[in-house]
Amino acid sequence: MSLVNLPLNIIPDESSPEWLNKGDNAWQLTAATLVGMQSVPGLVILYGSIVKKKWAVNSAFMALYAFAAVLICWVGWGYRMSFGNQMIPFWGVPNLALDQKYLLKRAFSGYIPNATMIYFQFVFAAITLILIAGALLGRMNFHAWMLFVPLWLTFSYTIGANSIWSPTGWLFKKGLIDYSGGYVIHLSSGVAGFTAAYWVGPRATKDRERFPPNNILLMLAGAGMLWMGWTGFNGGDPYSVSIDASLAVLNTHVCTATSLLTWLMLDILFFGKPSVIGATQGMITGLVCITPAAGVVQGWAAILMGLMSGSIPWYTMMVLHKKVGFLKQVDDTMAVFHTHAVAGSLGGLLSGFFANPKLCRIFYLTSNWEHYIGLAYGLQSGKVSAGFQQMGVQILGIIFIVVLNVLTTSVICLLISLVVPLRLSEEELQSGDDAIHGEEAYALWGDGEKFDSKVNSIYGADDFPLKGAEVQMI
Repeated sequence: MSLVNLPLNIIPDESSPEWLNKGDNAWQLTAATLVGMQSVPGLVILYGSIVKKKWAVNSAFMALYAFAAVLICWVGWGYRMSFGNQMIPFWGVPNLALDQKYLLKRAFSGYIPNATMIYFQFVFAAITLILIAGALLGRMNFHAWMLFVPLWLTFSYTIGANSIWSPTGWLFKKGLIDYSGGYVIHLSSGVAGFTAAYWVGPRATKDRERFPPNNILLMLAGAGMLWMGWTGFNGGDPYSVSIDASLAVLNTHVCTATSLLTWLMLDILFFGKPSVIGATQGMITGLVCITPAAGVVQGWAAILMGLMSGSIPWYTMMVLHKKVGFLKQVDDTMAVFHTHAVAGSLGGLLSGFFANPKLCRIFYLTSNWEHYIGLAYGLQSGKVSAGFQQMGVQILGIIFIVVLNVLTTSVICLLISLVVPLRLSEEELQSGDDAIHGEEAYALWGDGEKFDSKVNSIYGADDFPLKGAEVQMI
């Protein structure tokens, strides 16, 4: 068909070059925004409400700060270290991603411009740092956190992203299956958060013994945004509006619902009560587990993965954690080790087992099916060696990410401790938000602004025109 016969809205022009797919670009921008909303306001709300009241502002602000700081670092050097020209086998050359000539060129994958890809990859980098913060809530020095975010992004996240997601990365070339970040995001944040929690130290004794959420309903609102935002998290990774994106979205929600219900039933069976916080943890482990496999496994496999993601992390958190001395010693506030490191590793292994070679071909657009064949299908088709090879690559990826994050996170924490204390002082730990930020989350009667029957909610005592008469509360 000649260009003259095309509808006017799809005829290429200067603002819409021939390689651009408008539908893909529109979905990619939408998916990126959904992922961004998982962090802001999703995790900002969740963190601010799931902690003790005196830590609400600090916890929410750690998330908000990380989101802003990561963006500047990302366009400054982070993106091109992750997806730019190779400097060494696992790292790209640091460079700006701000010039219009670069931003308007076609991205390394898909039919979208670099500007869209940079935005999409940024929200993934940002949520990784925010997940790490979950392990550190309630005691980390905010100034230390301000230094930690750009350092960890530069020396840990970019290495993982380049190795696994960049077409020139060494693990990408080996055929590691990480559909949307089970390794790069969740395993990394779980291991890094746990490691950082070890170096920062524990919360105050009273906080460790009792740390009730200050608003469970708001916590559920944040959790709901996290769940629904995962539509963009996994649905955006084919970089196109493809049938594989549709499958990834459905698998994501099926696995998550199964995991939540499994965790809920275990809570009822062993503790006698349906825990809302427990159900939220089950939701998170389901989301994490399906992430590396979302578009390369069948629906029945997503249900099986949900059953395992709702039970295995439950066991490690509720049973194993209390038996292993080292796990008890490290104060991981939001249990990110279990919800992200354990669930992410589980998802990575199950990806290597359940990966359907035909679905992998659709996603990776490769004719070499044996490069991405799950062990289950290898056993079924007689290609056993290919299946075991895939499992080996998945295990290699776990080892690499764990070692990388233990080492880099430890070095970063030790370096920061030479400049500012990692942990707040005992006095600040007792006061919380007011001592750190000079602000508090709630100003209620008896806690903040004092109630006075002669003063209404708008006027102060000196401002309200009493004119000799008392004001009665309605």
